[in-house]
Amino acid sequence: MKEPRAALAIIAVLLGGLFGIGGFTFIYADGGSYLSAEADACANCHVMREQFEAWQKSSHRQVAACNDCHAPHSSAAAKLAVKGINGFNHSLAFTTGRFPEPIRITDFNRRVTEQACRHCHEPMVHAIDRISADVQLSCIRCHADVGHLH
Repeated sequence: MKEPRAALAIIAVLLGGLFGIGGFTFIYADGGSYLSAEADACANCHVMREQFEAWQKSSHRQVAACNDCHAPHSSAAAKLAVKGINGFNHSLAFTTGRFPEPIRITDFNRRVTEQACRHCHEPMVHAIDRISADVQLSCIRCHADVGHLH
């Protein structure tokens, strides 16, 4: 009879530790701010300061914040999923110090950003895509500095 109780106690301690560490990390890293759409939330981490300052100088500052370009427009669920994936990956990378300097966009996020460009600039993109029907051109290949002017 003591074995199930001991197993439950071990599980309770492990879960308590996991939630305790997770809660502390969430509060310490101002995790609630990442649930907002405010651009300065992305600069909570000192690693992103350069990107934030570059965005402040960019042509898109008046019309687009981080989520407008770096989260899907297709649905709220897709936006939350991408924010969750990126939040976990960013937390892991920045906590462990395992990230490239300078920061580079991943292929996954490049596709998300490309679709965001196409969403906001749909009439222009549609006209360009008709001209180059055999190949879909990349917006961010030629306009890489639009969102983060350097």
